[in-house]
Amino acid sequence: MVFRGTVTDAPDFDPSADAEALYNAMKGIGSDKEAILDLVTSRSNAQRQEVIAAYKSNFGKDLIDDLKYELTGKFERLIVSLMRTPAYHDAKEISDAIKGAGTNERCLIEVMASRTNQQMCDMVAAYKDAYGSDIEEDIIADTSGHFKKMLIVLLQGTRDESGVVDADLVEQDAQDLYAAGEEQWGTDEAKFIMILGNRSVTHLHMVFDAYEKIAEVSIEDSIKSELSGDFERLMLAVVQCIRSVPMFYAKRLYKSMKGLGTADNTLIRIMISRSELDMLDIRECFRLRYETSLYNMIKDDTSGDYKRTLLNLCGGDDDLAGEFFPEAAQIAYKMWEISAMTKVQLRPTVRPAASFDPAADAQALRKAMKGFGTDEDAIIDIVAQRSNAQRQEIRQAFKSLLGRDLMKDLKSELSKNLERLIIGLMLTPAEFDAKMMRKAMEGAGTDEHALIEILVTRSNEEIHAMNAAYQSAYKKSMEEAIQSDTSGHFCRILVSLVQGAREEGPADVERADADAQELADACNADSDDMEMKFMSILCTRSFPHLRRVFQEFVRCSNKDIEQIIKKEMSGDVKNAFYAIVRSVKNQPSYFADRLYKAMKGLGTDDRALIRIMVSRCEVDLFNIRKEFKETQDVSLHEFIQGDTSGDYRKTLLMLCGGEDD
Repeated sequence: MVFRGTVTDAPDFDPSADAEALYNAMKGIGSDKEAILDLVTSRSNAQRQEVIAAYKSNFGKDLIDDLKYELTGKFERLIVSLMRTPAYHDAKEISDAIKGAGTNERCLIEVMASRTNQQMCDMVAAYKDAYGSDIEEDIIADTSGHFKKMLIVLLQGTRDESGVVDADLVEQDAQDLYAAGEEQWGTDEAKFIMILGNRSVTHLHMVFDAYEKIAEVSIEDSIKSELSGDFERLMLAVVQCIRSVPMFYAKRLYKSMKGLGTADNTLIRIMISRSELDMLDIRECFRLRYETSLYNMIKDDTSGDYKRTLLNLCGGDDDLAGEFFPEAAQIAYKMWEISAMTKVQLRPTVRPAASFDPAADAQALRKAMKGFGTDEDAIIDIVAQRSNAQRQEIRQAFKSLLGRDLMKDLKSELSKNLERLIIGLMLTPAEFDAKMMRKAMEGAGTDEHALIEILVTRSNEEIHAMNAAYQSAYKKSMEEAIQSDTSGHFCRILVSLVQGAREEGPADVERADADAQELADACNADSDDMEMKFMSILCTRSFPHLRRVFQEFVRCSNKDIEQIIKKEMSGDVKNAFYAIVRSVKNQPSYFADRLYKAMKGLGTDDRALIRIMVSRCEVDLFNIRKEFKETQDVSLHEFIQGDTSGDYRKTLLMLCGGEDD
């Protein structure tokens, strides 16, 4: 195995001299923390063990005890953990995860899904030595169900490591997984456990590819729809580690630092356990996925000696758009390949109501608004639980039976965000989109993000319907409105998109290769030429075709299209192209990110929240929910609940349709 760590053996190593330096750093009042952290992080783990032995020989004292006494808080935890051997460090993490009242399932998942057979065997022995009990018995006592079974399978450390692949068995395993999940009601979890827990990494790579061809969804998507809870999280972690251990850890590190507060135990555990193995690859994967370096995120999220130690382990700041290491280039290429192969089954959260009676609904809505006060609950229960087509029938019935305009009545009875949300639901999708485009352009400022989001994510048919609705409502074409409200290349991009003339259909492989080369060549041109070339391809080609183009772009340039856009472009042009790339890669994930940005921090962008919840609830809001949970580690339901209130919140949660916990 080739190690690509940031911490290696120090040259001219002298354990006795190091022991003395540490003794002096802790002598007297106070301690020289910089001397301690610089020495500990510049020695390999094997060398640290020699320093521990030399310290005891020379001074008759236990180095770890002295470090615990002299240091405090997270810094102490980090330094002391660095002094343990990898096996004893893993054993302590597992012990901490299962002792006491609750269980830290995420720690169990991370360690058990990512260790090699040898690492697992070493950890089992270290646990027995350190705690005098059997790790398998302790895990069995603390976990249950299929989650427990898979942990025990992984704990055996018997995954096939021969590297020999039997093509017939690959096909058989792919068929067995399909039969165990997608093809039947209920799931045969034992089959998933047996195959994912025992087959070799190389074999499983081929199984996943074969599975996608049979099921037309990725193995990850199947696991998300077939399994649940900790078992689902464990199986996803195993699949992610089979695909790429460095990418798995890049995601874990990002989740440990984003948002409010830092999951320091996770951060410490990963930085220590990977510093001598694959930290360089993790850094590359981090930059590939999050367009920022791991170094910068640690720098922004931590402080003091703790920060300095972590940055030493990280080992360097990566230039934003430098070329990939081979590992990251392969992962970037594979990510686009998976995106191209996977047919995502879009799932709404709002469906047509059964035994629907538009006349009864119209009467119930009138009753809810008649007399003194308004029965908001009755209005919400009807509007949020009917499809848009059914709401149009209710509008018509309201006028036919009562001679009244339902929209006017709702506007006069409701107010603020609840009114905006309910009216948004009552409009046709085309009317709603046209209104959102109008709102984004009226008044002093322009909401460029809204313009981008709508025009990038709508189909040609939806754009044509929106154009007609805009013309009808505002007596002016949407193209004219865009031209009078925006300028330059950004205006050209929007005008191109508003034509609704994007090609449709599958990728043309030869043309995709040529397009990728043209984009790679354009990266060396001046910014005007580059932006025009990007526009001519990104705004006109079909999404399946662009997936292939972006995949080949990695091969042509050894860079990722997202990073090029972030590095070489700026402002609204950058945001527009970036939105196209994100939508091509995974549109539900793009919307999940937009929802997160609408609610995080102080204040809520209610217009964006309403726009996405209304426009996606009958299309793919279930998929968006899943992506939100996957990326943010918190459910969309929980986020909405914490960020909104009253009847507005109640309606949004009904549209959201579930908790995903």
